[in-house]
Amino acid sequence: MCEARATITEIFGSNVFSDAVMRERLPKNIYKSFKKVLDGIEDLTPAVADVLANAMKDWAIEKGATHYCHWFQPMTGLTAEKHDSFISPTPEGRTLMEFSGKELIRGEPDASSFPSGGLRVTFEARGYTAWDCTSPVFIKEDGKNITMYIPSAFCSYTGEALDKKAPMLRSMDALNKQAIRVLNALGNTSVRRVMGTLGPEQEYFLIDRRFYEKRLDLVLAGRTLFGAPSPRGQEMDDHYFGTLHERIASFMNEVNTELWKLGVSAKTQHNEVSPAQYELAPVFATVNVATDHNQLTMETLRKVAIRHGFVCLLHEKPFAGVNGSGKHNNWSLVTDTGINLLDPGLTPHDNMVFLVFLCAVVRAVDKYANLLRASVATAGNEHRLGANEAPPAIVSIFLGDQLTDIFGQLAAGDAKSSRQGGELRLGISTLPPLPKDCTDRNRTSPFAFTGNKFEFRMVGSTQSTSGPTFVLNTIVADVLSEIADELENNGDVNATVQKVLKKIATEHARIIFNGDNYCADWVVEAEKRGLPNIVSTVESLNTIMDAENVAVFGRHKVLSETELKARADILLEAYSMTTNIEAKTMLSIARRQILPAAARYSGRLGDAIGSVSAAGVSAGTQKKMLEEISALMTDLSAGIANLEAAVAKSGAIEDCADQAGAFRDIVIPAMEKVREASDGLELIVDADLWPLPTYAEMLFVK
Repeated sequence: MCEARATITEIFGSNVFSDAVMRERLPKNIYKSFKKVLDGIEDLTPAVADVLANAMKDWAIEKGATHYCHWFQPMTGLTAEKHDSFISPTPEGRTLMEFSGKELIRGEPDASSFPSGGLRVTFEARGYTAWDCTSPVFIKEDGKNITMYIPSAFCSYTGEALDKKAPMLRSMDALNKQAIRVLNALGNTSVRRVMGTLGPEQEYFLIDRRFYEKRLDLVLAGRTLFGAPSPRGQEMDDHYFGTLHERIASFMNEVNTELWKLGVSAKTQHNEVSPAQYELAPVFATVNVATDHNQLTMETLRKVAIRHGFVCLLHEKPFAGVNGSGKHNNWSLVTDTGINLLDPGLTPHDNMVFLVFLCAVVRAVDKYANLLRASVATAGNEHRLGANEAPPAIVSIFLGDQLTDIFGQLAAGDAKSSRQGGELRLGISTLPPLPKDCTDRNRTSPFAFTGNKFEFRMVGSTQSTSGPTFVLNTIVADVLSEIADELENNGDVNATVQKVLKKIATEHARIIFNGDNYCADWVVEAEKRGLPNIVSTVESLNTIMDAENVAVFGRHKVLSETELKARADILLEAYSMTTNIEAKTMLSIARRQILPAAARYSGRLGDAIGSVSAAGVSAGTQKKMLEEISALMTDLSAGIANLEAAVAKSGAIEDCADQAGAFRDIVIPAMEKVREASDGLELIVDADLWPLPTYAEMLFVK
């Protein structure tokens, strides 16, 4: 056991240019200067950058690296990288291994072919990457290729953000600025920095690679576009937290090792609800580092899965009829002095700082519910939200019994008591009494308070955590700014705090809901409360440019109106492109695989009818089977023609919002008809003729 712990200790962060590595390799004065840069006290000077770059280069080369790259997150939602070698030729025909501070700080990838939403045109190619020095440099091994990765932001020649990291970093600054104002007004002047922290849980599916390679829909679309339900799904509730299959456990072990090398604190692993579904969760990190780590986690899951003969599916809904996958973003606020501002303590009713920040989050989520909903609006997530497995499209907040009671007390004028949890005794003499939490959890809530953090459960499994997080950072910063204005402009801080808290608790009680979010009655109740229920991705994305959203991003310098409009257009275009790819893939499979298989089977039936009839025996059963399959083939053929027309009509529309609406209203219903006929055929056609691996095979065969 001790040897195993020592091994993990040696592995963790071994490929990261961490604080410990810097302390060892940098001159003391350079180390101290760089720490001040990280704390926001000083700017990074060229002299410090040069020393840092040289130390990084030496460290990376010692580990076998030959190249470096600025690693950034364009608006595809994935990551991008361009590798440059350390070599620098000399006049004598030799080479030196060099890396300068200038190369560390800035890169210049081609910006023309990334989504820009009109911020750049194709012939304007110049773009810049800028080192995010708050996220550690690391080494990544891809086969025999070893490269030093520099986490970076990505912007255009004219300074617009072309990525997901720049607005994240801006939102962190905005949140810090307004949180410090509030803390100072409340009498805490020792805190110099407030940071959002994030611990994103990652759900995923694993299926055998041999099945994946036979399904063009999984290869091109990431989800099954066809598939009759398996005779057994998740109804036995036996997969959740079940015993790990040895092959899965071996996969998880290698994933952990790879992530630990990169400094990703992979902590929890288990079977999820659906067969073939699993989850990985890390320890918290600052929001930008957590986002970087989650991108590495998704990449590592995919890479290691192939080594073990699996394919990792990260789509929100790879299989119809069973649970889809999300990414639960556990978000909190911590100070540089180690205080969690969302920790209620033992008596939250008299914890003024906690109550102020709690109420700020509640007001922000209610005030900007549409924006928060839009931050998780994707084509894939549309299949998952509200499907009795994930939160509905209605944004609400779970506070639990204790905090809901305190929230009610605030609305009445003043909070004077806190419910306590006590002890839980199980009536078994050999089991100790358990300390009982003062409130239960609610796994159906889209935005739940879970002890000392909020869990935003609407985020899709393929999404970058950046978008939902910079939205949350910004809207909370906005409300903190309102509160700071009140506190700074009034002499009696205590009286002002009580006034502010009462106002928030009164005006925003509507968004507090501790019940079953999956229940149909909640939809009716939410409508009575005036809470929006935006089910459609397209409808949700169309709210992004609402005046209040443009204003809040502009006020806190997170996104300009032009940058926000670009993102709205990119998301709408992505919805259309995703649906278009799925539709064309569906047409290809239906035409080239499913119809031919059904035709071969109908031919067999025709031959059987002829043979049986020639023998003087009734072929009524065979005729009935042939009639059934012929009717489904007719439906499928008609569905194919209808889908082709729908795709052509929608694709011809130029306006991105109108086109997305057409794909939603015309193409998706046409796809459902094609699938309905095909899935009906799957239940009839001979198994040896059916061309696609079935749900039963993919979900249960390992």
